[in-house]
Amino acid sequence: MTDPYVTLGTSKTASADEVKKAYRKLAKQYHPDLNPDNAASAARFKEISAAYDLLSDPDKRARYDRGEIDASGQERADTSFYRSYGAGPQGAKYRAGAGFDPSDIFADMFSRGGFGRGGGGDFREFKTKGGDLSYTLTVDFLEAARGAQKRLSFPDGRTLDVNVPAGTDSGQVLRLRGQGQQGVGGGPSGDALIEVTVAPHAVFRREGNDVLADIPISLTEAVAGGKINVPTINGPVTMSIPAGSNTGAKLRLRGRGIHPKGATAGDQYVTLKVMLPKEPDDALKAFIEGWPGRNYDVRSPLEME
Repeated sequence: MTDPYVTLGTSKTASADEVKKAYRKLAKQYHPDLNPDNAASAARFKEISAAYDLLSDPDKRARYDRGEIDASGQERADTSFYRSYGAGPQGAKYRAGAGFDPSDIFADMFSRGGFGRGGGGDFREFKTKGGDLSYTLTVDFLEAARGAQKRLSFPDGRTLDVNVPAGTDSGQVLRLRGQGQQGVGGGPSGDALIEVTVAPHAVFRREGNDVLADIPISLTEAVAGGKINVPTINGPVTMSIPAGSNTGAKLRLRGRGIHPKGATAGDQYVTLKVMLPKEPDDALKAFIEGWPGRNYDVRSPLEME
């Protein structure tokens, strides 16, 4: 398996933020939703996700850097026996030029009564954790914002209900422990890593934990002000529109944004858009024509050549 640093295009001294930034850039480029029916991109995306899973976990990253696990997160074979063997009498015979027979190693292992660090066992005692498996899951904007339970179908026919925590964002990886490949020799199973993609919404956009929405208002509401119902991720609320509001005016609904567990809730920002009637009637046209202030200047702030 490729070195995860090479996969993400980062150095071994890269910070956690640099690793995350490199991952998100590649994930957007190779995500299956953006490359449908492209097996090469799907394979590359899985490789990128696996590399990020390893390097985003401080413990796994440290163990990989020390050479204790490989790029797939598997335990590396214990080399202590071979080092001991090379330093012992058999190794001395080899170093002296007497020749080397690989079978000598296994003969010596069994004569010592085992395999591994301390002897006293056999090959049947060898255990290792199963590999992790990577999957993708697309959820609706409101499901990600509020939290939801989604059913995921695995390639082997299994199905599993996945809890998507409130506040989940695109690119976030959910870990399902024990749902990966089976371990060897009775070792624990690996994990399933679920890369979440949040589908766009017709009204809401996300910026950090804040929610942004463009809300249309009528000419009457813009001029005279009033109260209107505004959609939020948790249902409609009443908002006061100040008299004289203009397109582009931004109002805040405090605490109505995304609220991940253990974090402060964001706000919802409403940007107003003044909308004229689709077909202004004769009365409105007559009023405008007779309004003394109809020629007010709206373009003087602009730099015009």
